[in-house]
Amino acid sequence: MRARLAACAALAAVTGLGTLATPAAQQRTSGGIVPPVDAAAAVKVFPVQGNVSMLAGPGGNVTVQVGADGPLVVDTPAATAAQAVFAAIGRLSPKPIHTIVNTHFHADHTAGTGALVKLRGAGSQAVRVMAHDNVLTRLTAATTAGESTAALRVNTVIVLPVTSPLFTPSRDFFLNGEAVFVHHVPAAHTDGDVIVHFRGSDVLSTGDVFRPDLYPVIDVQNGGSVNGLIAALNRIIEITVPARYQEGGTRVIPGHGRLCDEADVVEYRDMVTIIRDRIRELVKQGRTLAQVKAARPTRDYDTEYGADAGFWTTDMFVEAVFGTINAK
Repeated sequence: MRARLAACAALAAVTGLGTLATPAAQQRTSGGIVPPVDAAAAVKVFPVQGNVSMLAGPGGNVTVQVGADGPLVVDTPAATAAQAVFAAIGRLSPKPIHTIVNTHFHADHTAGTGALVKLRGAGSQAVRVMAHDNVLTRLTAATTAGESTAALRVNTVIVLPVTSPLFTPSRDFFLNGEAVFVHHVPAAHTDGDVIVHFRGSDVLSTGDVFRPDLYPVIDVQNGGSVNGLIAALNRIIEITVPARYQEGGTRVIPGHGRLCDEADVVEYRDMVTIIRDRIRELVKQGRTLAQVKAARPTRDYDTEYGADAGFWTTDMFVEAVFGTINAK
């Protein structure tokens, strides 16, 4: 069953939200928890398979599907990198951008939306911008709070939240010769995450519910939770299919980091689940947060996913897991 849709006259695309002013380990803004962005970094194009490519550069990964209808773009970069990303999209397709899907509201995945729409220019059809309803809610709240924003006059389609009994949590449509599915994964990285599946190309774009280079960023202040994140990873595993020997097959484009497949997601899911269960057991024993940290429940994974400094550290991950378990 298709999700019902809500159309809005404008979507606030954050152009300055989440700018990092200090090198402190924990960088929090109303745009959530966002990594630093190297605006001078080059944009690299990696063909994935079928109609889909991955752009790696400043901010998070950008997914681009091309075809006769015009590019579909999943997530947008820092506003300062929009020109370079727009040029890279232009090398993949001469057609104007048809649709932009934002997987969640954090600035490193939405800040360039307004710039890309402006660079696309006027045409017979406005760029369709899609996101979960909570993305619009949080960006609107940021506008009300006086954050630096740029309003977009676009035909905005919102995938409605699963919390309403009137709506289903997914939307499907046909574009560039293949079926595209947008699935809401609730209370995961944030409360507005979606994943995008290109069925013909067999590619899944996950946003920040999966990133193989770091412990998962769980934005508790904006509706994220460890159990929701594990459920989102399980949803990805349900969709993906390996080719042989558990390798290849469905390609997974993470929010940040290298191109992956199902085996990478399974390993990541298992890691998060094991650490969640360790911390949950310590909580059952009455351990405080300080005692949980001292027990080092992440110790055997720290060399692969841990960080002692930066925008998201191992301690911050443990705090987020501890907090969401205690909230139950």
